[in-house]
Amino acid sequence: MLLISSPRFEEHVTPPGHPERPERAHVFDAIAASWRAQDGTVMEPRPATREELARVHDAAHLDRIESVAGKPSMLDPDTFTSPESYEIALLAAGAAVQAARHAVQTRETAFALVRPPGHHAERDKPMGFCLYNNVAVAAAAARASGVERVAIVDIDVHHGNGTQWMFYDDPRVLYISSHQFPFYPGTGAADEIGTGAGAGFTVNIPMDAGATDADYDLVYRTVTVPILEQFTPQLTLISAGYDAHEADPLASMRMSATGYARIIARLKAAASKSGALALVTEGGYDLPALRDCVQGTLSILDADMIGFANEDSFRAQAAPRGERALAAVRAAHTGFWSGL
Repeated sequence: MLLISSPRFEEHVTPPGHPERPERAHVFDAIAASWRAQDGTVMEPRPATREELARVHDAAHLDRIESVAGKPSMLDPDTFTSPESYEIALLAAGAAVQAARHAVQTRETAFALVRPPGHHAERDKPMGFCLYNNVAVAAAAARASGVERVAIVDIDVHHGNGTQWMFYDDPRVLYISSHQFPFYPGTGAADEIGTGAGAGFTVNIPMDAGATDADYDLVYRTVTVPILEQFTPQLTLISAGYDAHEADPLASMRMSATGYARIIARLKAAASKSGALALVTEGGYDLPALRDCVQGTLSILDADMIGFANEDSFRAQAAPRGERALAAVRAAHTGFWSGL
């Protein structure tokens, strides 16, 4: 497995007290150093090109982000830049492209440990800590290189509004998101399913506040995995946000690092049946929880843990919030996917 990261990700500086802080990069650095010490491969990211970014962002957006190079700015009430942020955001998007390309070309999993995150950035605007939509840039690059079907699975606690809208009418890019709902950014209802030829290829799994490992396992086992197996993506990209963890300060979920590892195990197993797998970090703002979740993800990706994913005793736990989310998805996607 390949890791893509760099100490430079700490150079994107946010105001004091901001949750998307440089210390998140220190977590990634420590994990990358440990991986390297175990003879694992860590690659330095390269910046995304304007051509790669322009597949999902319009020219005015690209010009606006470039215009803040070398100076601090406030792009919206949540989203800030420091003098180096333009360069660092290019590296984050470029790392996502590298991860996707490596996975497709070698069938070896790649994990980009990056900041700032990306899934809230829309075609024409930054928002929610995000400058460029890293995973969308990677998906579009894969499509441009000849990959016919790309799946994006967003496990962040917030809905990836930017990613959704970028591919909302595209049946070649499947977007699946589990997220606290209603919650920031206000999108992600179950009946947001795509439009035109893309109808059915956006799958939102709105989770009630307080959802547990069991709730998440239920919806991934009964919704996400069956849909992925029917779609047969040649590339699965995971927007790896870990802010549904019970310790995270920005949400109200009760996930654990073990629960996240179980999700990764299920997605790894599903992706292996039809194609390649790459991951790109999104949120996760409690530093010890972020460390534990990323390390748990690496443990799953680096080993055969299918039995862990299918442990029957775990299924027996109560999952009332998961049942409600499952009912909403079934109602919205009747006629699109079988076996839900």
